[in-house]
Amino acid sequence: MFRWFARIATAMLLLHTFTAQAAPAFDEGKAYTRLAVPQAVSPSDKVVVTEFFWYDCPHCAAFEPELEAWIRKQPADVVVKRVPVAFAPQFVAQQKLYYALKALGKVDALQGAIFRAIHQQHIALGTEAQMANWLAGKGVPRQQFENAFNSFGVQMEAKRATQMVQDYQISGVPTMAVQGTYTLSASMPETPTTPQVLQAVDMLIAKVRAELKH
Repeated sequence: MFRWFARIATAMLLLHTFTAQAAPAFDEGKAYTRLAVPQAVSPSDKVVVTEFFWYDCPHCAAFEPELEAWIRKQPADVVVKRVPVAFAPQFVAQQKLYYALKALGKVDALQGAIFRAIHQQHIALGTEAQMANWLAGKGVPRQQFENAFNSFGVQMEAKRATQMVQDYQISGVPTMAVQGTYTLSASMPETPTTPQVLQAVDMLIAKVRAELKH
């Protein structure tokens, strides 16, 4: 009988240890920061996670496969959005590239391929012409892309993205934001790796989800 209780106690201890390792606690100021002015998110009844990225950023390229795998595991109450940054005027074209692909319904099919083209195949995708040439090889008609790229809607999306970068105080990428309130990146002391960033995002999702229920 004693051995039976001892085995149960050992199993419970191991379960507690595993759970603690699987769901680490993260601290404000060390793993994430709270925006001084929270930003409205839509839809307001979901948990909204935003990734700020730049196609030419090698860290964003390395993060992309991990992020894609993480996105596929998210439940229906979590909405993931992407915002391309342009820290300088010459990078606005890549903002418009993302929103043109979004307008054409091609982001999911081509997001990873764009990162691989730039960072593994060393293909320049910095101008509209370069983008149109590359996309034509991926089955996106040149005229269709150019029409979307130069559309009023895409121009407005790019301007909105730049405003969001300012509102969220984004100074580096990739940076994640949760519910327009918290921002996270691998530059924080408790989250020096992207897996740890995503673990902290998971923790904040659980926090926001609990708040939405009240």
